[in-house]
Amino acid sequence: MRPLPSRTSRPAAVLVLVALAMAGPARADPVPETQTGLPLLPIPTYEEVGLPSFTMPTGTPSTGQDTTAPPDRTATQGESGDGAGSPAMAAMMARSWGEAAAQNAQMVGVTPVAVAATCVMESGCSSNPATNGTISGTFQMRDDTFTTMIKAAVARDPNLAANIVPGLAGKLDPATQSIAAAEYLRQGAMALQATNLANPSVLDVRGYYNFGPAPAVNVARAADDAVMSDLVPLTAAQYRANGIVPGVTTAGQWRASVTSRIGPSAAQAPVLLTRS
Repeated sequence: MRPLPSRTSRPAAVLVLVALAMAGPARADPVPETQTGLPLLPIPTYEEVGLPSFTMPTGTPSTGQDTTAPPDRTATQGESGDGAGSPAMAAMMARSWGEAAAQNAQMVGVTPVAVAATCVMESGCSSNPATNGTISGTFQMRDDTFTTMIKAAVARDPNLAANIVPGLAGKLDPATQSIAAAEYLRQGAMALQATNLANPSVLDVRGYYNFGPAPAVNVARAADDAVMSDLVPLTAAQYRANGIVPGVTTAGQWRASVTSRIGPSAAQAPVLLTRS
């Protein structure tokens, strides 16, 4: 017969089991800590806004170009010939309203890259840029110009009315203002076409948008060594705001400054979807 277990061994075993039960199972989970202050939140940052800043390139621009059209500039690596891969398109499409602006441009009859390049030059595609008098919005338009262009665009395509925030409030809505900007670009391109510039590029029409209809042809057709202050009559403050030194800055330097901001392929992309 089996011997009975020793009476003296039982208390020790019981003590071990009790100790293990009191200790409980081992855990690797961290111990929660009580929040002693406000919860940590992400801190938003806002891009700096204001008038566009130009840095004019140094050196002597090339001369002797055919003044009936601006010189060709090839796209840099990563950019397609239609400007789709340009820095300008990337900047606009990164915005929540970028896709709507691209579609609005096409409805107006303008290439999306032309609208993208304009918002980059005017405000860096900021959704809430600085205001200068009545000039405001992502595309920096005057109240009267915005209203006139919106009416003209809707008159040609009533379907655009569904995409518009009514009144001057629409000027502060980037998608709505893109319609007015696209119409202004379309009119600028057609005005240059009337002077036998067959298919105006974004760079050609930049002078129309930037300086107005009167000097637009002179700027578009000027040789690179032409002096900007001879082509565009502005006030001293306006020259400074556009990075132009009167009597010094040339058309070639101005073009190079614009091109450096929007990308070569965007600069040479056509404004109009179809030639008319």
